[in-house]
Amino acid sequence: MRTILHSDCNGFYAGVECLYNPDIRDKPVAVGGDADKRHGIILAKNEAAKKYKIKTGEAIWQARAKCPELIVVKPHFERYMRFSRLCRRIYSDYTDLIEPFGLDEAWLDVSANDMDGVEIAHEIRRRIKNELGITVSVGVSFNKIFAKLGSDYKKPDAVTVIRKDNFKDIAWRLDVGDLLYVGRSTKRRLNNLGVYTIGELAALPLPVLRANFGKWGDILHTFSNGFDMSPVMRMDESSAIKSIGNSTTAPRDLENEDDAKIIFTVLCDSVCRRLREHGAKARVVCIYVRDNKLMSFTRQTKLITPTDITHEILSAAMELFRTDYTKGTRMRSLGIKVSDLSPASASAQLSLLRDEDSRERLSELDRSLDALKRRFGSFCVRPAALMLDKSLSSFNPKEEHVIHPVGYF
Repeated sequence: MRTILHSDCNGFYAGVECLYNPDIRDKPVAVGGDADKRHGIILAKNEAAKKYKIKTGEAIWQARAKCPELIVVKPHFERYMRFSRLCRRIYSDYTDLIEPFGLDEAWLDVSANDMDGVEIAHEIRRRIKNELGITVSVGVSFNKIFAKLGSDYKKPDAVTVIRKDNFKDIAWRLDVGDLLYVGRSTKRRLNNLGVYTIGELAALPLPVLRANFGKWGDILHTFSNGFDMSPVMRMDESSAIKSIGNSTTAPRDLENEDDAKIIFTVLCDSVCRRLREHGAKARVVCIYVRDNKLMSFTRQTKLITPTDITHEILSAAMELFRTDYTKGTRMRSLGIKVSDLSPASASAQLSLLRDEDSRERLSELDRSLDALKRRFGSFCVRPAALMLDKSLSSFNPKEEHVIHPVGYF
């Protein structure tokens, strides 16, 4: 029988920051963005801050309203990446089947290890605490989904075992929102169906799930019933990239289409450079817009042919934006994502309705600019339009993007 572990570093960013500054260790500490640039959200918090019910993702001002003495430190991703590597080095003493899930989480398949899985979990927990000075919670189970539920079940510095003979007593009693990939929207839809726990989800007939969620209904059924048998990948393996995107919160409210185009130009440059680095082209373009009242919308379109040309992706994004933008609305955040990727080397149908010679020149121009930016930096050559408001165009999503967890699938 398989033995899967899921190790989750507790308050990872905050824990690492407290190691570098022991004087704040016993005080409420949170790692947050730059409030002056309006990236002021809580990224992580320590146990002392959790007592004030401070939540990851909430605004710093909201957190300080709950805890006026909260210490907020800026993130240092190079530190977190170093400690992430150190954790994985410890994991590698027990298995080579290690699948990272972001910087602070990882699945381990220890089925082939002669040691008992629970014993390994406790040993990993002790070693990380003693050798690195941070703590982890570890879930032990027979599949990846329930192993992650176990690591979330008891924190901090704990081990939870979810077996085939007890998963109904533990997992099925949990809120349906605790299940991996059941976000707020899916949870709300499940609640409307009278489903509030994972057990109630597991009992829901599969045809009902398919009728309401399509193919995703099969996944919900599989996850909630403990049928997931997906393998733990080796750390040097990587799944195919399915989408590439960047988003940003502007330093001031965006007042019109011209402001939005400046932001989208920078974002599209980043996304398309990453597309070309991965040797891919995209056929679907999706934009995200949030106004200063925190209302948001997303829109997407499918292109005639896949592309990695920055001008074409930007044109599609702006066309989507104009379709739904109400003049006078002040915007706070914009984002763009491309998907339905295909290899750049794949053959494509030429069109008589487009100037293919012009498209080829644009493609060559993009690659020439890529080479210059790799050598001299992202700001060495820029469109003149970005000089109209340097306060909006001075960010660099290509190099400063937030580190997100990798996808499960």
